Amino acid sequence: MHFSAEAVGFVPALALGYAFVARAEPPGRFRLAAAVAGLALIFAVFATELQPLALHTFLWAHLLQNVVLAEWAPALLVLAIPPALGRRAARWRPLRPAHALPLWIVTYTAWHLPWAYDYALRHPHSLLHVEHATYLVAGVALWWPVVYGTYSAGVKAAYLFGAFVLASPIGLMLALVPRPLYAFYAHAPRTWGPGPLGDQQIAGVTMAVEQAVVFFAIFTMFLFRFLREEERDPALLGLELRREALRRR
Repeated sequence: MHFSAEAVGFVPALALGYAFVARAEPPGRFRLAAAVAGLALIFAVFATELQPLALHTFLWAHLLQNVVLAEWAPALLVLAIPPALGRRAARWRPLRPAHALPLWIVTYTAWHLPWAYDYALRHPHSLLHVEHATYLVAGVALWWPVVYGTYSAGVKAAYLFGAFVLASPIGLMLALVPRPLYAFYAHAPRTWGPGPLGDQQIAGVTMAVEQAVVFFAIFTMFLFRFLREEERDPALLGLELRREALRRR
């Protein structure tokens, strides 16, 4: 076991915070299971052998940690929130789509800039923890309006499609650029596995496929829900769009 700050710091802190919330508003079995799964995911990618691989050798391992922190674990942790609290918090401006999506995209893009990526990896006891914390916060903001926002299924489908379209160039760039982008991993000592370029291509393809599966699966769910709503009330989309425009004023 590897005692990283994320495994022994983030996870217990999040668990205590959730226990406090659960005492005020009991979450139910499904939401409790989502909380356990989200915390277990974070613990798994930072307490197992994946941690030294990410810190010293392979880009794909670090990228998997980032995906867990920015997408998978936040989705589970947001699902774990009691509905009444989730709906109240959804009115907070940073958790609305117009703010949450840019926050997530800027966070994801900024930390994947080569100089920022390399600098954070060369400061694993300080800046790298900040990187991971911001991924988690931005991921929670991303999923909050999807789970608790009072928007139509059509608006949520468009939001998720936008998230996919704006984030996908990162994975595609890593997969298609013909040279290693990150000096830290280009010069990392390797005794097994792919070389620097192959490592980067695996990381990029994995990221692109993962985002396509996750975002398109949930996008499709909301799209079909929207189409069913439209069959019942063709004026629903126009009404919801007008409401959304009024919210933004």
